[in-house]
Parts: sequence; C-alpha cells; structure tokens
Amino acid sequence: LASFLPHIMQDLQKLAKLVRYYILYMTTKAGSGHPTSSLSAADIMSALFFGKLRFDVSNPHNLNNDRVIFSKGHASPLFYALWAAAGVLSEKDLDSYRKFKSVLEGHPRPNFDYADVATGSLGQGLSVGVGMALGMRANIQGTSSPMPSGGRTSNPRSLPKVYVLLGDSEMAEGSVWEAISIASYYKLDNLVGIVDVNRLGQTGPTMLGWDVDKYKQRVEAFGWQAHVVDGHNMNAILKVLDKVEGAHGKPVMIIAKTIKGKGVSFLENKEGWHGKALNEEQYEQALMEFGDVKKMVGKIKKPISNIKYPISNVKKDYRLTTTNYQLGEEVATRKAYGTALAKLGDVDSRVVALDGETSNSTMSEIFREKHANRYFEMFIAEQNMAGVALGMSKLGLVPFASTFAAFLSRAHDQIRMGAYSLGNVKFVGSHSGVSIGEDGPSQMGLEDIALFRSVLGAVILTPADAVSCEKLVFEAAAHQGMVYLRTSRPATLVIYKDSENFKIGGSKTVRSSARDKLTIVACGVCVIEAIGAADELSTQGINVRVIDAYSVLPIDKKTIIKAAGETNNLVVTMEDHYFDGGLGDAVLNVFAQDSKVRVHKLAVSKMPTSGGGNELLNYEGISKSAIIKKVKSLI
Repeated sequence: LASFLPHIMQDLQKLAKLVRYYILYMTTKAGSGHPTSSLSAADIMSALFFGKLRFDVSNPHNLNNDRVIFSKGHASPLFYALWAAAGVLSEKDLDSYRKFKSVLEGHPRPNFDYADVATGSLGQGLSVGVGMALGMRANIQGTSSPMPSGGRTSNPRSLPKVYVLLGDSEMAEGSVWEAISIASYYKLDNLVGIVDVNRLGQTGPTMLGWDVDKYKQRVEAFGWQAHVVDGHNMNAILKVLDKVEGAHGKPVMIIAKTIKGKGVSFLENKEGWHGKALNEEQYEQALMEFGDVKKMVGKIKKPISNIKYPISNVKKDYRLTTTNYQLGEEVATRKAYGTALAKLGDVDSRVVALDGETSNSTMSEIFREKHANRYFEMFIAEQNMAGVALGMSKLGLVPFASTFAAFLSRAHDQIRMGAYSLGNVKFVGSHSGVSIGEDGPSQMGLEDIALFRSVLGAVILTPADAVSCEKLVFEAAAHQGMVYLRTSRPATLVIYKDSENFKIGGSKTVRSSARDKLTIVACGVCVIEAIGAADELSTQGINVRVIDAYSVLPIDKKTIIKAAGETNNLVVTMEDHYFDGGLGDAVLNVFAQDSKVRVHKLAVSKMPTSGGGNELLNYEGISKSAIIKKVKSLI
C-alpha cells in the first residue's frame, strides 16, 4: 500500500469531493434530507468503498460480497452518493431522491438493490451486522463452529467483512450495546463498526461530544479492538482500514472523530442544521467552496471470499406428514415446537435457531441438542436477537427466534423494521396467555397477537395441539416472510390425526352439525375449552359449531363467513389474549361490512394474577364453563 499511497490518496480525495457534491446535489433538489450528517462521514466511507471494500457491483446479492449497513439511515444521501460514485446510479437518478415511488427513499430500504435492510430507526444496524457476520461464519460448511471456542481459518479474508456505520447519537441505544456484547462473545472478527463521532445530534451535542477516548474505553471494555482516527485524514483512515483487514479474534470498532457538515464552511460544526437541506443560493455558495469536482467512477474491488452456502434439502413439498402423537394424549405445543424444529433441521440445512436464554422453556433446546452448530444463544437481549435473526435471513438462512411471548414486546421496533427489510424471520413466543398460571402477569404474553397483527405482511399461527404445531412449524419455514408462532406452556389434548394438513390462511372446523345455534371461533388453548363446552352443550340439546382459527393472520374468512351464515349470524370468539387487538378483532374485521352478523368477544379483560392455569381461565371468562354460560345467555 505504501508505494501506491500518494496515487490512492489523490483518487480517494477526488472521490470524497464528488460524494460531497452528490450529497448536496440530491438534498437540494429534494428540498429535504440530512446533508450535514452525510458530509461528516464522506471521507471515511469513500476510503472504505474505494480503498478496501470487496463487492461485485454487477451483483449486489452475491453472498461473497462484503456488506455495508448504514445504521445511521438518515445519512442516506451519503449512501446513495457512494453508489453514484461507484457508477451504480447516475446524477439524473439522484433527481428522484425522496420522490414518490422512487427507490431512493429518505431512509434506505431493500427496494434499492444495494441496501440489505431498512434502516433509520437508530440502534439496530449493528445487530443486523452481527447476524450477517455470525451467519457467514456458521455457513462455512465443515470448517467452523458458531460457538466462542470455535476456530477460524488463518486467512483473515476467508470471510467477507461486514461494515456497519453508526452515528454517535445512536450509541445511547441499549440495543447497540447488546450487539457489542454478543459480537465479542462470538469473537466476530469479520465485523467492523464505524462510529461517526461528529459531536452534534438532532437537537444539540451528544452525551460524549468529541470524547473519542471515552468511546474507545467503553468499546474495549466489551472486548472489542478499537481504533481512534481523524475521520478527515485520508492517510490515517487508510492505515486504520489496513489494520482492520488483519483483525483476528475480536470484532473491530473504528471511532472516527469528524465534523458535522465537513466541507462546507457555513455548515461545519454548526447547530441547527440537522435534517435541513440548502436552498439554491446556499448550494451555489457551497459549490464555489468545493472548486473543481471531477465526475469520475470509483472502482470497487471484486470479492475474494468463496463461501459455499447451504441450500435446502427440500425441493418442493415442505409439508410434514408424520408426527408421533396419539389422539387424547396431552402434549404442550411448546414441546411440539422444539421437536418439529429439530426435524426441520434434519431436512433443511438453512434452518438456524436463536433463543433468549429460555431454550429449556421454549424447548428450542431440542434443536440445540441435535444441531448444536446451528443454534445461537442470544442471552437476555431480545432486541438484539430480533436484529441478528434479520441479518441471518439476509444470507438466505431461515432463522427461528424464540423466547417468552411477553418478552417479544420489547423487540417490537426491530420486528417492525424487519418487515420493512423484507426479512424472512420466524418468531416463536411460548408461555402465551394466562394459562401459564402461577408465574403471574409479567410472564404472560397477552399483547403478542396484537403486536404481530400490526406488522405489515406478518403471518400469525396459534396451534391448539401438538400435531397442528409440528405441521405449522414446517409451514412457517416454507413461507417467505415474517411469521409469528404462538405456543403454550400447559399440556393440551392432541385433537388431530396425522392425516390432517394445515396451511397458512386455513382453519379447522372441529365440531359442527346441521342444527348449530352459533359459531365459536377460538385459537390456542381456548380451542380445547371450546370443544369441551360444545360437547357438554350437545348433551343438553344445544349444538354449536367450533372453528379452530389456528391462522389468525391471514384468517380464513371464507370458512368463518359460511359458518356464521349457517348458525343464525351469531359468532363468539374466544382467546387467551387481551380483549383488544387479538383474534376477536380479526373476526370483527371479517364482518366489518356485514351488519347482520353479531360478534361477541371472550378474552382476557381483567388484571391477571398468579394462580392455577384453569383458575385463571375461569377468572378471565375464557374457560369451558364460561363459554357454556355465554352460549346459553345468547340463545
């Protein structure tokens, strides 16, 4: 590098100036954006892109490419400017920045081919980077282990690198430190963080300002290698990037001291400019300061890694045909989940499991015992787990991420952003509802269906027994997109034979007759309660229909509408979930345009407490006896 340094530096400085020009060009045209936050990191990211990055520009989805994630997604002008300087975008393309239906959105999303994930909700990019770096390591067939003691090949470039640009403001987010902690635990030396320490946040100075030594101390305390650099000294930047190339045994953080608005005198280190574009007069003034801008195309080196990623052993039919359960036996759906996941791992080497240190409760430990090299302990850090799973899915892996249903609520933002990222993650929440019993309300997942119903494009599956659970695990894996599988703690009756098939968007009518007075639509443990109620009512000459709505989203509208029409337009919903946002609301949506149908909801409506599972189902009015009482009151 030393013999070519003057030539390299000259080109990089020209490219950095071009990048700055593109930043101001597109934001001024758009009349909005974050130019100052982009200008601060223009030098170090230009050096990375055109000095060190290994990326096949003609194939952005090449799995051997290095990855670049802009966790500070508001710096999208810099992101697009870099790809323009690389020849991917033209100057005319930049005219569409922030325009309706343009792929150059205000914060990047994967509808732009060179953005792996959606960013902009700060504090999440490093978790995604951890997932990618960890997934790359696990994917070297037969050569590595994901565990901390696992070895690495001696060639530091045996793996692609994952670079994550972070803003100094987002270093206040706890999820960043969750990611920093787990990256150290797994010794991810193919992960590089770059903190743009430009001192100024949206409303004023950040907590640490330009105290880059404090950042270094904190990062090193978590077991990372850390390098402080002047983020505008191209020579120093290249030397640091050279050190990163040979990193071994630890993830690396580059802490770049920068100036917000660098390159434009009236913007540099000035408050009040965050998220503001220049007007035409200011733009012309800035261009005068730039002087001559050479509109060149920067070259990015080709990948040299050659990872052979696993592919599915399942060609067409992903359906599970045989389980080992007998009608009438009692099995918890959480146990059926672990059993099914282990079977899935046998036939699909893309499947990986993550857990938030609850594997002996969620039963993902069954998968771990059989496929240890594809199990990743995420510890008690659910936000990071969701981000890591997203990163893994972007490598073509099929991650199942499990914890208590209640604890997924703290990762709602990561789950939401995963949908915008077109992620292929399967979330599994065990210990749902009051039926878990004595642990009390802090452990009860009672908002989880509502959470996932609010996520665009999500699928929600709530199996009632072990057979349906096992088969739905396979259906979840086959589905491309975000899936939530809800499992229960108590053992429930096996009500289905092996011959039954289950599909996303389906349901099962488990009790019916030509004389049914009304329809009960239930899910999860409440299906068992509803069946018991229907059987007892039938002995009293009262027939009711029972539908197992195991697919809450999408819901089986056709079956439910038909049932309502055949049962006096009277429907009762029943669920172990809070009154708002759950199955009941999903059924109400089915009949939103039908004033003839009356829908009555039974759900958790009181503050839960500790107690036996059956006691709590009675207390909340969602037990067998409660539904019998409700049916009699209605007819």
